[in-house]
Amino acid sequence: MKSQRFHLREQSIELRKKGNSIRYIELKLGIPKSTLSGWLKNITLSPKQLSNLNNQRLLSLITAREKAILWHNKQKANRIKESEKQALKILSNLEILNSSIQDLALSMLYLAEGSKTKSGTSLGSSDPQILKFFIKCLLKNHCIRIENIKCALHLRADQDPLIQKNFWSSGLKIPLSNFTASSVDLRTKGKPSYPNYNGVCVVSCGNIALQRKLIHLSKSFCKKIINVL
Repeated sequence: MKSQRFHLREQSIELRKKGNSIRYIELKLGIPKSTLSGWLKNITLSPKQLSNLNNQRLLSLITAREKAILWHNKQKANRIKESEKQALKILSNLEILNSSIQDLALSMLYLAEGSKTKSGTSLGSSDPQILKFFIKCLLKNHCIRIENIKCALHLRADQDPLIQKNFWSSGLKIPLSNFTASSVDLRTKGKPSYPNYNGVCVVSCGNIALQRKLIHLSKSFCKKIINVL
């Protein structure tokens, strides 16, 4: 029994002989690929036609990949926008000017990133915003004087200590005189630093009592939440 599209057989053969892909013929005539494969299996294309088809496949693949990248980037941007929206909603329900909430946030940050040694209260990061928050809380909530805040830099071998001191001094609004000697990791020699990486800045105030308070507060909060929820 002949296919209901059998009348298109000759047209499909002519299109194939002109060097068109089976996919193109399938879309143009609405004939299933399985049917076309049987009709066109004995047609041999010239080297030039095969080369053209291969170039078309490569171009289609590149175009498809570009579209996929754009789609994924758009989806990622939407997810980021949604996460920011949710974060702002939570933030709007908090009394961020409340010193107790600020101290709780500070203590959780310190539990994760702060020094636990007996040398005092210090926290290191490569993110200026984290250190700005840390310094702000020290000055506002714990009456630490600016002259008592010291900064030490941990740098890679290809970084200029003076340039990085100026970067952190300007960003954190801490006088250059408060910066101690920088340490350089010689293991990084010959390995270029990532763009916009300014090393790790360790901010300390030498107040061991504050360290104990922050750690106790953060651990007590975690314990209380675990027991309540």
